[in-house]
Amino acid sequence: MGKKIIIDTDPGIDDILGLLLALSAKPEEVEIELISLTFGNIEVRSCLRNVVSMFHILEREMQWRREQGRPEGFDALRAHPPTVAVGAEDPLEEQKMLADYFHGTDGLGGIHASHPHLSPKETWEHLFDPSADPSKIDPVPVGDPARPLYVASKRPAHEEILRVLRENDPDTVTLVAVGPLTNLALASSADPEAFLRVKEVVVMGGTVNEPGNVTPVGEFNAYADAVAAARVYALTSPRPHTTMPHTKSPKSLPNYPATLPKQLTLRQFPLDITLKHGMKRGQFRTTTAPLVDAGSPLAEWVSAFMGHTFRTLERLHQGHVGDDAELSLHDPVCVWYALTTDDKRWVPSATSPEDIRVETTGQWTRGACIVDRRNRHRLEGDEESSSDHGLWLSASAGNRIWRMDGSPVEGNFGEVLLERVFS
Repeated sequence: MGKKIIIDTDPGIDDILGLLLALSAKPEEVEIELISLTFGNIEVRSCLRNVVSMFHILEREMQWRREQGRPEGFDALRAHPPTVAVGAEDPLEEQKMLADYFHGTDGLGGIHASHPHLSPKETWEHLFDPSADPSKIDPVPVGDPARPLYVASKRPAHEEILRVLRENDPDTVTLVAVGPLTNLALASSADPEAFLRVKEVVVMGGTVNEPGNVTPVGEFNAYADAVAAARVYALTSPRPHTTMPHTKSPKSLPNYPATLPKQLTLRQFPLDITLKHGMKRGQFRTTTAPLVDAGSPLAEWVSAFMGHTFRTLERLHQGHVGDDAELSLHDPVCVWYALTTDDKRWVPSATSPEDIRVETTGQWTRGACIVDRRNRHRLEGDEESSSDHGLWLSASAGNRIWRMDGSPVEGNFGEVLLERVFS
């Protein structure tokens, strides 16, 4: 039996690549229990459309491979179709920000308008309608009715996250979060004890020593819902109330109970590590162009939105021109970690676990990851001192984040991903 994972995501270009990486695995490597969707790169309904389109294309791709006498691939998907659930439409408290400037208004570079033959007819929307009986979830026969590729849920994504965690033994499900952490914050607020049955939470978000990508200090996922990120990070603390965000909004979620059964294990993949994992245009074209010419629906679909991506990179970044234009594979790195977590070459920072906190109220620092760079002695006691506001130096306060720093695929991850998805 493979590792059990939940992928909480906002697809999005690199999100789709991460999903394809997971779905192309072997059943003995992974069981994808749930794909939970959140706003983020685009509106959540567009995220759903992109995921449904992905399954539509995968059905066509597997049929094409059969006709070509090739192995179908995507064994993990065929062995264990995941549930798909729609989650948060907005951040907990902040004004919503999307990343459609990069991903396109539909999240995939305008593919639904430019390549309508690659998008399914929108006859699937009622399957996710929460006004229908939410206790029923339906297998969805994308192509062959005998083998549905996913299961549509009418329940909110955070409720599905809790369902999966309750139905599995504690410490057996890994939650890979590659979008804003709103669904996770809602789940942990609704039932903290059930949420803490998770083995670990793998987060693509934040930046510690690298510049941000939406502000000088803010990475998109942490910025998009800083309050949610701060709440989830606080669950790693021996005393979560010491790092909970200060908020007076009437929409605020309740505080966690004073006593919790355990601390959350959270592995953070900030820009510091994800920027070291990329895919260049030349590398992508070498792999996919022959497949497009041969009639692969998947290669045609991915090439369509990746073409938009590489053109956008050329426009936004100096030096990203021609075959050297490179997409950072932020979200797929987290998925690859979940698949290969036993590889000893995954290395946390030398100072892990670290007290990393997410700024929620600063005018220019929303979403910033704050670490204590002072060379100070630890302080005894649990009370704030005049020289240590925020209990940064207290041994019993603060967060405990495992910030990942080393990877087994740094430098060749693009090749690994392409091999997995298209071989």
